[in-house]
Amino acid sequence: MILADKIIDERKKNGWSQEDLADKLGVSRQSVSKWESAQSVPDLQRVLELSKLFGVSTDYLLKDSEVREAVDAVDSDETEVRRVTMEDANTFLSFNRMFAGKISLGALISILCPIPMIVMVALSKMGTLPLTEDRAGALGIVMLLAIVAVSLIFFIPAGIAASKWEWLEEDVFDSEYGVEGMLRDKAEKFNPTFIKSITGGTVIILLGVIALITGAVIDENNEPLCMLLLAGMLACIACGAFVIIHAGIIKDGFEKMLQEGDYTRENKSNKLLKIVTPVYWLVATAIYLGWSFLTNAWNTTWVVWPIAGVLFGGLVIVLKTVGAPKK
Repeated sequence: MILADKIIDERKKNGWSQEDLADKLGVSRQSVSKWESAQSVPDLQRVLELSKLFGVSTDYLLKDSEVREAVDAVDSDETEVRRVTMEDANTFLSFNRMFAGKISLGALISILCPIPMIVMVALSKMGTLPLTEDRAGALGIVMLLAIVAVSLIFFIPAGIAASKWEWLEEDVFDSEYGVEGMLRDKAEKFNPTFIKSITGGTVIILLGVIALITGAVIDENNEPLCMLLLAGMLACIACGAFVIIHAGIIKDGFEKMLQEGDYTRENKSNKLLKIVTPVYWLVATAIYLGWSFLTNAWNTTWVVWPIAGVLFGGLVIVLKTVGAPKK
């Protein structure tokens, strides 16, 4: 049998489809199809990987007259390491930009959600809106929940689509020749944009906070004015968060592909860090929402996030120390 026939034979013995074999090798299904139809021949690296996957010698695959003979089992960790191709890297980077846009937009909408309620109550107090404060507040809450529902249109589909790439956060992988260089080049070109985005987003948030403080100092007894300034501050926070989150997700994508930052091989082996992190942020979210709805103090409850962020930094250091794999 020629190589093409042997690939077909071994693939079928393992019960794999062409797509299954392509996924295990980190290539496209079309590549496997071309190998099996003898339109092209896998390179040496792929032949070695095929040999390990099928449990046969390279001589058997490459020599037409060679008799099939199983080879000794190899280290399972070695065979399971995924290889990222240039196509994989470019596909993920394109997806990650789309993902960043949807998540940052969803975050912007979520932060904006209390504004209609605050503005309506303020206008009611000023007599501009022909509604009592209670009715204005009730209508504002309805609008708040409607806006939250709209934000889910961005969060949920984006989260489902991102599940395809979860292995980047969890699995150790290798990159084909040229992939790492391409990623580092793009990451370096994006870095000035990242710095400008973080700086600009922070300035926008601070402007909103300064406006609220200034208004309170000038006329602290003017409750409608303070409420309108609070709405303005939330709008600034929403815009600043949009810019920061968008840039942060894109940078995070480069770190995932390069296995740097929070996605080093050591961190991926830290089981404790993987378990505690999502629980921590779920608890933080529950505290924020519970405090906000029970007290209606939206002008105060936002401090949960910076506090949670600072505490999380310390928690990560502890978890990295305690949960680090033993050498």
